[in-house]
Amino acid sequence: MPRLTVKMQIILLVLTVLASLFFWQKWQGPEVSAMVIKQQPLVQSVVASGEVRSQSLARIGSEITGIIKARHVREGDKVKPGDLLLELNNDEQQARVYEAEAALQQLVSSSRRQAQAAQKEAEANLDQAQRERARREALQERQLLSDEQVEQARRSELSARVSRDKATLQAAALASGGTEEQILTQRLAASRALLAKTRVVSHVAGIVQTRNVEPGDLVQPGRILLEIATANSLEVVVKVDEKNMARLVLGQPAQIIADAYPDNVVPAHITFIAPAIDTARGTVDIHLSVDAQTDFLKQGMTVSATMETGRRDNALVIANDALREVNADSAVVMRVENSKAERVVVKLGMRGMAQSEVREGLKSGDTILLDDIVAGSRVRPKTNPLRVSNE
Repeated sequence: MPRLTVKMQIILLVLTVLASLFFWQKWQGPEVSAMVIKQQPLVQSVVASGEVRSQSLARIGSEITGIIKARHVREGDKVKPGDLLLELNNDEQQARVYEAEAALQQLVSSSRRQAQAAQKEAEANLDQAQRERARREALQERQLLSDEQVEQARRSELSARVSRDKATLQAAALASGGTEEQILTQRLAASRALLAKTRVVSHVAGIVQTRNVEPGDLVQPGRILLEIATANSLEVVVKVDEKNMARLVLGQPAQIIADAYPDNVVPAHITFIAPAIDTARGTVDIHLSVDAQTDFLKQGMTVSATMETGRRDNALVIANDALREVNADSAVVMRVENSKAERVVVKLGMRGMAQSEVREGLKSGDTILLDDIVAGSRVRPKTNPLRVSNE
């Protein structure tokens, strides 16, 4: 038999080592992804998307019909109570105010004085008629005048008395604080109120959202000209899958992230849970109130909300990828024991979308397989550290 050279001996040795290593690995079993469970904080949450809305949206219109003369705001402008938004052409209303002011001024400077003079004249005429009637009655007693002449004097007195009474009533109506002054004062006030309605002002503090009018437009009562989102009334409305509804309660904290500003996290909390389910989508509307003053959240902006529904400061946490045959509060996991896969039934506690809490069946430090392996198989677990997840 020929003798092996040194080179051939080395090659044969290498092949022997490789074969031994191959069979050793085959005996140990396949390399399988695994995790080592341990005690750590666990946060349970529900994530949903939605949009920014305003709880209070003031719709601004005109109380009168008119032509827009000027527009003083546009979308995005901040306004406060009393700020001028729109002006209507006010020529007609201004003329009515001038007319009412002139009528009141005429009453004070002319009509009132004329009525007072007419009253004094009527009183003097009545005095004269009374004296004439008395004189004629005296002459009649002396049989110096006829009955017809006395009767004429009496009718003259009666006519003078009626005239005096009319003049007195007219003077009272035109006197300071009288009915005529009250009527003209109310007419002036009504004219000024109508003039004021040509200036459309804001009654709320907020931000202009929409405008549907420009100078020159004819506007009428009932038409919405502007919409103002009132200050501090922003809320977020998200649609949550109905299967998560039981985990949500009023007051739970949440975090909001706008798609346009992914680095800005805004705190919020649940303020309303819709009483009905959207049967077409299988979702329920959740309203979140924003807890911090922000300038970048805008009406209609798309956001993502993470609502915290539970928390454990020290829980035995397992990844949901390791759970098999999951029921309401239990599941099956494959634990590594003496390099073999062992089937273990565990009792679950708080559940999340990525991780869950293990109440019974495992202990901290156990190695759990993430891949599907037949129980009793030898395995070589490849472990990765489990991270805390805010689901």
